[in-house]
Amino acid sequence: MRAGIGRAAIAVGLGGVLVLLTGLAGPDGWALGTFLAFLVLTVGATLRSDGKTRKDAVVQLLISAAAFLAFVPWLSILATVAVKGIVALRPNFFVSDMRISSPDDDLGLGGAGHAILGSLIMVAIATFVTLPLGILTGIYITEIRGRLTFLVRFIVQSMAGVPSVVAGLFIFTTVVRSMGTYSGLAGSLALAVLMLPTVSRTAEEVLKLVPSELRSAGYALGARQWRTTLMVVVPTVRAGLITAAILGVARIIGETAPLLLTSLNTNNFAFNPLSGTLASLPTYIFSMFVYGTEYSTARAWTGALVLMALVLAFFVLARRFGSRKAV
Repeated sequence: MRAGIGRAAIAVGLGGVLVLLTGLAGPDGWALGTFLAFLVLTVGATLRSDGKTRKDAVVQLLISAAAFLAFVPWLSILATVAVKGIVALRPNFFVSDMRISSPDDDLGLGGAGHAILGSLIMVAIATFVTLPLGILTGIYITEIRGRLTFLVRFIVQSMAGVPSVVAGLFIFTTVVRSMGTYSGLAGSLALAVLMLPTVSRTAEEVLKLVPSELRSAGYALGARQWRTTLMVVVPTVRAGLITAAILGVARIIGETAPLLLTSLNTNNFAFNPLSGTLASLPTYIFSMFVYGTEYSTARAWTGALVLMALVLAFFVLARRFGSRKAV
């Protein structure tokens, strides 16, 4: 234990030296230098051990190194967004809009309340459209198992790999052009296209967890297949289906490309998704970054921080419901 702590302390110092003497810079460079130094020191320490101990130590080190390399970039992104986003995190950011403020105004003026509201409206509509379709698709694949099961599963799996900009172009061609205007409804439909495969695939996997004995018990009591599915199977995996909906929401809430082609952006509060353009957090962040000034960039980072917090909240909810027993 003491040897490991000593190696870690030496690695921290060597990481600082590498930052000073090489092209590594900043916290990320220091972390990488520390990791490389610790790797070299640990390998050197295992050379004096016997063959079996040395192999076990090397394998454990490689696994730990892989976990470290996977974790550090994520932690770096999270820390960067938190540090830069907290600058403009003020009450007015959640309750004000940009109708009478410019992106370069003081951070105490204006906010992203209209963008947060727009995101919630479009996500709610997308969920309302997608959730029944996704659950029914999962039921068809797992319970009905009709002649088109293979085709439906193939289409759902193919939709999961569709780039978000393609979904936006599809809705732009079919909805925006026919309506003659950009709208929040068009943005919601584009998000629904992206949300559907996540909900349906998750619902399919959850429904597969229901024991066949429960279905057989329903049939033995004289219930037909549709009644058994609605009264026995679906209530059994209710928590899992809620998880499917939450994961679908977390999947789409940060999408930007389809909204740029369908709902665009606006600077004021809008409550009617049919009345014209509708702001959202992703398009707000995009527009602030494009403006390019110090204050607008700070607002963009704060928007990214709020967006990440929303995604984290949805994943926490999904984890909470997913931890419950499906049966």
